[in-house]
Amino acid sequence: MSKEGEFTIELEQTEGYAFRVRFDLQGADDLVMDEPPPLGLGHGPNPSRALAAAAAHCLSASLLYCVSKDSPPGVAIKTSATCRLGRNPAGRLRVSGMSIRLTVDGVLQEAARMKRCLNLFEDFCVVTASLREGFPVDVEVCDSAGEKLHDSRKPPASEAE
Repeated sequence: MSKEGEFTIELEQTEGYAFRVRFDLQGADDLVMDEPPPLGLGHGPNPSRALAAAAAHCLSASLLYCVSKDSPPGVAIKTSATCRLGRNPAGRLRVSGMSIRLTVDGVLQEAARMKRCLNLFEDFCVVTASLREGFPVDVEVCDSAGEKLHDSRKPPASEAE
């Protein structure tokens, strides 16, 4: 059992650079992580991909919760994350930034709380807020036609005026 504010996961090497990740959640499936070739066999996401997935999921869940609380609509959001890698001054490969795009459908877009939530949801995403202490994470929310509803690189309209 986890204490409040901490949790423990376990990794066990299965072969080469592949590891089985066991989570501390009852009923949660194990996850296989691996490095891409030529180092590993690519049998699962590598840590950078898992990090991008964590940020994308956290933002998606944060927006859904803000807009719809305990009754999120069926399939109302799709999210993509682009992770940029670069070299630090010592020449070591690092995550240098991420861009995350959430695309909402009409049901979510038309929700009464959407406009307010667009200005709030990023602050409640634990993963993204933590990552931003180390590198930039740009976030966009678009409707299904591709029109931007929110862009973290631009201040909200009320602040820009």
